[in-house]
Amino acid sequence: MPYDATISFTFDTICPFTYLAKKRIDRALTLLVETPDDNPSGTTFTYQFNPFILNEDAPEVGEDKYQWYLKNKQHGDQEKMDKYMALMSAYGVGSGINFKHTGTIASTLDAHRVIQHFQETKGADVANKLVMSLYRKYFEEEQHPSSEETLLAACLEAGVSAAEAREVVEDHSEGMAEVKGLIREQKGNGIDAVPNVTFEGKKRDVTLEGAKEVDEFLKALKQICKEAA
Repeated sequence: MPYDATISFTFDTICPFTYLAKKRIDRALTLLVETPDDNPSGTTFTYQFNPFILNEDAPEVGEDKYQWYLKNKQHGDQEKMDKYMALMSAYGVGSGINFKHTGTIASTLDAHRVIQHFQETKGADVANKLVMSLYRKYFEEEQHPSSEETLLAACLEAGVSAAEAREVVEDHSEGMAEVKGLIREQKGNGIDAVPNVTFEGKKRDVTLEGAKEVDEFLKALKQICKEAA
C-alpha cells in the first residue's frame, strides 16, 4: 500500500519567502510525478499547514505595507528598499508570482484561524486552496491579509459554501484559542522563523528551513519516496 507522507509546512500568509517555498515545493511535486522512477514506493504527499505569526504587534486594521517594510525591514534606507523590491520581483518571476509591494500589512491571526478551521473540517485540499488564495490576494492583488472580505472570498475560491464561510469568518472567537495554542506549539518546537518545512518520512524526517530551490525540495521528496519503498 502506498505511503502517504505529510509535508508539515509552518508559515505566515504575509511572509513572501513562505509563498516562494510553497510554490517551489509544488513545482518539485509536479516534477516527481513526471519522473515515476524516482517514486518506486508510490508515495503520496499531503500538506499540514501550521500557523506562525511574524508580526505579533501588527494591528487588525493594518498599515501601509510599503512604508512598513521601508521603516522596519530597511530602516528607512530607500536604496535598500529598491534593491529588496527588485530582488523579490526577480524571485517571484521564477516561481510564477507577481509580487507587489503596496497594500496593507496587518495581523494574520484571523487568517490562520480560518485556515485551521477548514483544514480540520474540510481537509487538506480545501486548506491548500485557501492558503494559496490568501497568498495571491495579499502579495499579488494588494488585498488586506485577514479582513472579512478577503477571507470570505478566499473561502469561496477554496470551495466552501458562502453560508459556512460567513459563519466561521464572522465569528472571531471560533477556533481562536486553538490557533493561538498551535502558534505557541510551533515556538515550543524551536521554530523562530519561517518557512520551516518537514517532510515526514516512513523511516526519518527531512526538515528544511527557508525558501530552498526546487532541486533541494525535490531531493527531499525523493529521499522520502526511496525510504518508503
